Amino acid sequence: MNETIQNFAVYVLPILFAITLHEAAHAYAARYFGDATAYLQGRMSLNPVRHIDPVGTLLIPIVLYFVGSPFLFGYAKPVPVEWGKLRNPKRDMAWVALAGPAANLLMALLWMLFSIALVAFQVNEVFFLKMAQAGVVVNLVIFAFNLFPVPPLDGGRVMFSILPNRLAYKYGRLEPYGFFIVLGLLFLQVLKFWMIPVMIAAQTVLQLLVSPLTFLLS
Repeated sequence: MNETIQNFAVYVLPILFAITLHEAAHAYAARYFGDATAYLQGRMSLNPVRHIDPVGTLLIPIVLYFVGSPFLFGYAKPVPVEWGKLRNPKRDMAWVALAGPAANLLMALLWMLFSIALVAFQVNEVFFLKMAQAGVVVNLVIFAFNLFPVPPLDGGRVMFSILPNRLAYKYGRLEPYGFFIVLGLLFLQVLKFWMIPVMIAAQTVLQLLVSPLTFLLS
């Protein structure tokens, strides 16, 4: 039980940061492209409380974690976007959607740099080393998961944006069922065939970015 609680403590901050910046990035991008709805509702904020859904962010992941579920699932409060208010709704939808995963990719890079700094300054505190590793993993997971091309996930929004109008609106009809499709794919462990390659590709890019720094410090 102690080990379980310690592992949970390691992941708390990385998850809160990952969720908060992901949602705030959506709000910022929406405002930039013409829709201030999320901004006016206080969602362009770095305060985690504004983005936490009591059930989706806290209850469901905690219960799944402590019962030893083979997969974890959770969600934040969706950022409200009125697509019609965007200057070019179909095009700008992709940029608003991509802002969230892009924030997670940036955070994964920052956690990776933090990990390198800990090693460089010979900080041997296991808790911080594990937290840095967790920060990278959590953000890569959220990055890959949200890019899965099924609405209402961010990847689904991007797919809608790039498809020709006729196909896009047919594809958009999946949205009411998207949540259940994703849950089913998670439960059947099919989603890993998307997530693992995307995570590996993203991690490889980040490692290439930090490689000059690791070379200098080695």
